[in-house]
Amino acid sequence: MSAQRPTPVTLTQVAGLPIGDEALATEVSSGLEQVEDLLRREVHSDYRFVADTSLHLIEAGGKRFRPLLTLLAAQLAGGTSEDVVVAATSVELVHLATLYHDDVMDEAVMRRGAQSANARWDNTVAILTGDYLFAHASRLVSQLGPDAVRIIAETFAELVTGQMRETRGARGDDPVEHYMAVIAEKTGSLIATAGRFGAMFAGAPAEHVEALRRFGEIIGTAFQVSDDIIDIASPSGDSGKTPGTDLREGVATLPVLYALADAGPDAERLRALGVGEKEITDDAVVAEALDILRGSDGLARARAALDEQADAARAELAGLPAGAARDALASLLDYTVDRVG
Repeated sequence: MSAQRPTPVTLTQVAGLPIGDEALATEVSSGLEQVEDLLRREVHSDYRFVADTSLHLIEAGGKRFRPLLTLLAAQLAGGTSEDVVVAATSVELVHLATLYHDDVMDEAVMRRGAQSANARWDNTVAILTGDYLFAHASRLVSQLGPDAVRIIAETFAELVTGQMRETRGARGDDPVEHYMAVIAEKTGSLIATAGRFGAMFAGAPAEHVEALRRFGEIIGTAFQVSDDIIDIASPSGDSGKTPGTDLREGVATLPVLYALADAGPDAERLRALGVGEKEITDDAVVAEALDILRGSDGLARARAALDEQADAARAELAGLPAGAARDALASLLDYTVDRVG
């Protein structure tokens, strides 16, 4: 008698994340629909122009990574509630507001496949729209009580500190430590709040709330490090991002910082090319720099750093209740790490 084959697990894609538990997938999908509805209702204005500029990036789409994390964190305790949806929406509004401001500072012309707000209108409109979204995020959070207001205020401060730190530069500090502090503040802090809010407003115990806060911060920094690796290691077109984009913009990412710290001719050549110090517009120079970096110890060290972050995130998950929600969070982590190839 032949052995019975296991029944294959049907995976449902929710915001790009495969979830094997049908009930969980349905619950999270419903939560995301509620977030989308609240996003649009919250930015409504009787002045049509304000509504149009505010909806510009909402309608451009996006992964909704932060609301997804909030909703999954909530599933470890009491599940999706009105407060959880409000919390998830407020975090996404903060994220969207930072995108408007970032595009002004970066002089970007595209965002999420659409013309950026500063390019479509002007810098003043983009900045004011970002401020408008920050205001509405604060209004939503005020419904959740003083602790939530304090947490989002602290998160605002971390976001701004990270941007200031990046703008000012290392200024004699260790470049790698400086860079990791920047991405922890600019990216990790808000994702940490997303996980924290989901657990808080689902009634999770304090130790689980803190574990999900730490998990969010780690996965946020890991996502940025994986982006850094993809920008160098991924063949053209494989990731949907043109390799060497950061090099062209003069950004010294983690693999670059590690490579520049090495002694030897490769590091000297990278410095001679201006890698990580200035914008590079020559395609041949970008191609040479990518070739050097792909064979460098810097790329290997960045991959090792990503693996360490993944291990730390898994350690946080290990202390949470077993089940479909924890499995989905583990899948979210795996996606972040595995996408580097």
